Amino acid sequence: MRKGRTSACLAAILMAAGARAQVETAPAATTAEQTPVGVVSFQASLTPNAAIYDRNTSVEGMTLSLWGENPQRSLAIGIVNGSTGESGGLSLGFVNYAESFQGAQWAFVNCTDQDFTGWQGGPGLGLLINFLNYTGGRMKGLQTGIVNMAGTVSGLQAGIFNYAQMADSGVQVGIVNIIAQNSGWFTQWPDEVAPGMVLLNWHF
Repeated sequence: MRKGRTSACLAAILMAAGARAQVETAPAATTAEQTPVGVVSFQASLTPNAAIYDRNTSVEGMTLSLWGENPQRSLAIGIVNGSTGESGGLSLGFVNYAESFQGAQWAFVNCTDQDFTGWQGGPGLGLLINFLNYTGGRMKGLQTGIVNMAGTVSGLQAGIFNYAQMADSGVQVGIVNIIAQNSGWFTQWPDEVAPGMVLLNWHF
């Protein structure tokens, strides 16, 4: 199941992956000054390898990027915002991806490979609809988008298609709502509804 969940993000970051391959095969002309310097308050990136600071440098402040990737607790504004390690803050862009994140990811596509705490939603302060919100581990908080997917939900998924492998005090509101953990159709009512249900589903 984890393979299936991880592959759901592949299309979302295809553009970034292609760019990374091109950068890594190019001569490292811009890396002479790129050495980790610990923690900085500002980062600007064309790509992770064409940036003011090395991609392993932690950012606590603000990042501006076409495509950036750093461990960070910051305001990240860019086309593609990547956050590695235990990161957090507010990421605004077209695509946001992270390993583990606390805060808000607002973009057309949001992907967190491990655990997420906060709000995954669309651009425009999270209020515009987005295409995909994905959390591979535990999603604790809110997902709002056309497709919402999580390994474990502790909170609310609101969209057209909502999927959770498991739920711990989780509620789904949408056209199609799937909680694979639910054992049967109304057999554990009112603690859970069903493995799949229209409009509303939950597991407590």
